[in-house]
Amino acid sequence: LPDPEPFLRNLTRGVLEVLAGVREVDQLARWLTEDAYRKLVTRANLAARARSARGVPARRPVHTILSLRQQEPSDGIIEAVVVVQGPARTRAVALRLEGMDGRWRSTSLALL
Repeated sequence: LPDPEPFLRNLTRGVLEVLAGVREVDQLARWLTEDAYRKLVTRANLAARARSARGVPARRPVHTILSLRQQEPSDGIIEAVVVVQGPARTRAVALRLEGMDGRWRSTSLALL
């Protein structure tokens, strides 16, 4: 399996862009398992409704990755936390990756 760090960074940015409304969730489908994908779709729909209710347009988020911590509890599994600083607040993205067909896929995703 390849080094998971670039994958973790790209997936985190993609998730933040989906929730900001500037990226379609379908673009991340190949990186997520079915369960993680469905949860992200639900969260993206809630974020879109909240933006619509407030009358706020979708804008590209500007985030800086402050830290990335990962550990490998068993072979082919990575659990990681990516701490991201945005203009309004600092957030953490918790991810669990599993190696499938020679590539990483996220089986669990939580934005805190």
